[in-house]
Amino acid sequence: MTMRRTDYPAVDSLLQQPNLDATLKQIGGKVIAQQRLTPEEGLILFEKGELGFLGALANHVRERLHGHKTYFNRNFHIEPTNVCVFACKFCAYSRLYKNREEGWELSTEEMLDIVKKYDGQPVTEVHIVGGVHPKMNMEFFMDLMRKIRAHRPDLHIKGFTAVELDYMFRKAKVSVQEGMKLMNEAGLQSMPGGGAEIFHPDIRAQICHDKVDADGWLEIHKTAHELGMVTNATMLYGHVEQYHHRIDHMERLRQLQDQTHGFNTFIPLKFRNKDNEMSNIPETSIVEDLRLYAISRLYMDNFPHLKAYWPMLGRNTAQLTLAFGVNDLDGTIDDTTKIYSMAGAEEQRPSLSTAQLAMLIKQAGRRPVERDTVYNEIKDYTDEVFTDEELVGAK
Repeated sequence: MTMRRTDYPAVDSLLQQPNLDATLKQIGGKVIAQQRLTPEEGLILFEKGELGFLGALANHVRERLHGHKTYFNRNFHIEPTNVCVFACKFCAYSRLYKNREEGWELSTEEMLDIVKKYDGQPVTEVHIVGGVHPKMNMEFFMDLMRKIRAHRPDLHIKGFTAVELDYMFRKAKVSVQEGMKLMNEAGLQSMPGGGAEIFHPDIRAQICHDKVDADGWLEIHKTAHELGMVTNATMLYGHVEQYHHRIDHMERLRQLQDQTHGFNTFIPLKFRNKDNEMSNIPETSIVEDLRLYAISRLYMDNFPHLKAYWPMLGRNTAQLTLAFGVNDLDGTIDDTTKIYSMAGAEEQRPSLSTAQLAMLIKQAGRRPVERDTVYNEIKDYTDEVFTDEELVGAK
């Protein structure tokens, strides 16, 4: 069952409920008045906010900003390697550089072949992200991007987490400012939000102690924004962190967004416990997932978009998030991507056609709108009639 706007009471009447906690009522009033929530109020939402209350408020904000529009794009992924010098405890994807039996390492030619596979197709974005391989350095990736640009100049290149870039810059002995400028000139147009995990040093020390810290991650994104690039931001939730660690993470992102206005989208990422060093930690429930999305929409007031990765959550849960503040489901993606399936994602072959993804959104009572990477609208599919052949495999 998917929840729609009509399933919620009007927010004004919601706040008049006699049994509503006085603090929650005050917070709800601030949301309606478009006033910023404090970290203390964000924590109260995690501690006291019930699903229906949070959903109604988040949906109110979502519809104030975007109406029923739900965005997606036509994209495909290139994963250069799963060989990595880092050993994040939550990761089921990477293979350590010194133990590479199950690893893959794509050559420049192999990655260009992936790009060429989409010749003549209306994809708008290539998303390049993978492990941190010591031989895949700045020069290697700048050469790759130049060749992609030469082959298909209209294709937007979104690539490389701050973790990957930090390693490249340190290995090349260049500053963040110089490194980002060189990557941008070579063809890098925007960045994904990966590698943020949880910023708080106590948590980072437990789950990913050897990669770039919060300050380094934020500096790279800030520098990208100063160069005119847009980026995304993520948060890995549902493992060893506490509510106050989540608020600390979101507050740091919100403060940087106040300075630069360079973030497009906030993307909460659900921790999956398959085949990693944290497999003993139970995963969060769907109710807790939806609460987290709703609170994110309420707290991240200067982020225009809130995204749910449908392959990680599964199609049904992704539909539900559209009633809890989410207005973007990422893209069609291609079934060559392995990050999701190896991490224990709901979707083991994450690929949907445009028709299938648009129908998924329509079934949730929303308007599917194709966008490009920077949210220029390409086409509204609300009134599109799809054939049975186009919808084969849709659920």
